[in-house]
Amino acid sequence: MGALDLLLVAGVALLAGGINSIAGGGSLILFPTLVALGLGTVEANVTNSVAQWPGYLGGVAGFRPEYRGQRRRLLRFSLVAVLGGTVGSILLLVLPSAAFELVVPVLVLLASLLLAVQPLLTRRLRRHGEEDRSRDPWWLFVALFLATVYGGYFGGALGVILVGVLGLGLGRLKLANALKSAISAVTATVTLVVFGIFGDVHWAAVAVAAPAGLVGGFLGARIATRIPPTPLRVVIVTFGVAVAVYLYLRT
Repeated sequence: MGALDLLLVAGVALLAGGINSIAGGGSLILFPTLVALGLGTVEANVTNSVAQWPGYLGGVAGFRPEYRGQRRRLLRFSLVAVLGGTVGSILLLVLPSAAFELVVPVLVLLASLLLAVQPLLTRRLRRHGEEDRSRDPWWLFVALFLATVYGGYFGGALGVILVGVLGLGLGRLKLANALKSAISAVTATVTLVVFGIFGDVHWAAVAVAAPAGLVGGFLGARIATRIPPTPLRVVIVTFGVAVAVYLYLRT
């Protein structure tokens, strides 16, 4: 990548960080940008995963008050995320790149559709009310493992999946949203280690995208209450569907 390409990556990462804070789905614009600049789909995916890691840490810091009294639950869920993220990351590296190129349009489309139905899912979870369940159902750990395998392999809209799973399993939407950030951060940390050591990461792109995404996430959080998320969500979903079609046609 040349200087202009890296400048473009930084700008898109800044925008993606802000979008993640406001509506979610920032990876749906950074990933295709990296592909359009000449990176292979697998290289773009691992680079995107590593570059977005700092933003997840910011989310965890913002939810610190919600984690009081949740230490044991966080440890259990984090262990599941380590296992799932490791499996997903290894699958991405050991399976043929042609397999990822074949499935990535489906994953992008799935992520876009999940982002589209997120408000509906949130409303349905709120109807169940805030319950206090002292014991976590066994199926929740299975669902979290599968979700984090997906997160290690691709990761688009992982937060939407986790909020839905945790909301149903815990019965507390506010807590589910906070735990989602922690589990996403653990999964992202696993991918950072695995891809950083064994993956074909474009480190120059990471060097400009990671800090830009962190700044974008901070600025997005500051203006999140001023920008209506629905129009932005419509734009992201439309763009994601278009990207899925483009990636399908180029395979």
